[in-house]
Amino acid sequence: MRIWLKRRMPWIDQDALARINVAVHRDLGYACASLILAYCLSGIAVNHIGDWNLDFVITKHAVSLPHPLAKEELTQARIVEFGRLVDEDTYKVYDFPTADQVKIYYDNASLHLHFTTGQGTYERVSRRPMLYQVNVLHLNRLKGWKWASDLFAIVLMILSVTGLFVLRGKYGLARRGRWLLLGGLLPPLFALLIFELK
Repeated sequence: MRIWLKRRMPWIDQDALARINVAVHRDLGYACASLILAYCLSGIAVNHIGDWNLDFVITKHAVSLPHPLAKEELTQARIVEFGRLVDEDTYKVYDFPTADQVKIYYDNASLHLHFTTGQGTYERVSRRPMLYQVNVLHLNRLKGWKWASDLFAIVLMILSVTGLFVLRGKYGLARRGRWLLLGGLLPPLFALLIFELK
């Protein structure tokens, strides 16, 4: 690359250009490091979207009433008592999915009771620490974040291109780096080939 530039553009100070390239690569790398890590973490989670809930942890446990009840006994005071069984002080709303069931809704939780049998299930939903937040960014759930994400993608492309020219000589793009670059192309090309042949 250096020889090509020297032949084609002899007026360019190649050492100064190399220093600028290294400085741009270094500074963009520092600036983008935290967001790159966040996107990588979210990307791993999204890759396994069929195996788990990316954003929330859902916990369930069984609840037993002291004794079965009739629907006529389910007053508002009784609904509040049910909440104390699961450490919930205030309910938002409740309904009757069937004639022998009541479902009580709390903040990020619900209690589903079969009051004629006295058995039920308490379910609580909580955010996955850190993963929820990085997924908000990676999946563009914030209004207007897509523009920041587009800018980040452009910066990553600059980071990749400048990285190709950081080293010179036998470890640079003209020699060893060229083969590593070509080697990096093989896995996606191979995967796409398999996809097209299906």
